[in-house]
Amino acid sequence: MIAGPTASGKSALALALSRHVPVTIINADASQVYADLRIVTARPTQEEEAQAPHLLFGHIDGAVNCTAARWAEEARAAILAVQDEGRVPVLVGGTGLYIRTLLDGLAPVPEIDPAIRATVRALPVAGAYAQLQGLDPEAASRLNPQDTTRVARALEVILSSGRRLADWQRQRVGGIGNAMHVSGIVLLPPRDWLRQRCDARFDAMMAAGAEVEVRTLLGRNLPPSLPVMRAIGVREIAAFIADPACRVEAVAQASAATRQYAKRQYTWFRNQSPANWMRCDSQLDSDSTNDLVIKLRQMILTR
Repeated sequence: MIAGPTASGKSALALALSRHVPVTIINADASQVYADLRIVTARPTQEEEAQAPHLLFGHIDGAVNCTAARWAEEARAAILAVQDEGRVPVLVGGTGLYIRTLLDGLAPVPEIDPAIRATVRALPVAGAYAQLQGLDPEAASRLNPQDTTRVARALEVILSSGRRLADWQRQRVGGIGNAMHVSGIVLLPPRDWLRQRCDARFDAMMAAGAEVEVRTLLGRNLPPSLPVMRAIGVREIAAFIADPACRVEAVAQASAATRQYAKRQYTWFRNQSPANWMRCDSQLDSDSTNDLVIKLRQMILTR
């Protein structure tokens, strides 16, 4: 597993490794699963995909909500298939929920009563959070009161099942962590360097045709609640498509959102990734990339 925040150099490192080891690169990024967004999500280019086999990139239509459970099931199957081919599966991505679900498995939460789900999802987030504070204060204390999705999930679980989400999560099943050895490296480069990379990445996206990609997506008239419509950059680019006068402001907001997302990822991987995974806290240049490739190749050969 090559993990870390956006723009930290994960994909470049995986491709560098592929020139020395027969690897298949498997996507572990929640936005890069969608076929509609190659540029906006910084998915590998067609030229990069030609350098090594890639799986689970752009394989899901944007009209579908890809859950962590679905991705984990597909990733597990992909890992086994790659191993059967005599190749090394290398997962690359920055979605902590996906990675944790794959490693630790899923909480066996029963299906939510549709009526309860509809009622909860119709509540304003403030009302849902207040209700959650009364029913599951521990969950409420962990969550951002403005996090609509997670607040609603915690509330609907306890209303529908009668048990707290944390209780279900302690009974996770189906993870690969106990079934196979997973070696990992977490890229945590200097924050200033990462912020500069985030800004440069969004500028490059715009130059590569991100606006055209978003126009095409908007033309599908998909519900705004779908993950593909909430990918970083989509809302901001859509804003200046609707009002060209706000282009500069919208681009600045998208760059800021990218930096904020990278910051959250950085914190998650620093604190939540397995303690035995290798950490790399330097910025990736040709020399440091070569050093990491040597270490990763040795890690693979000794397993």
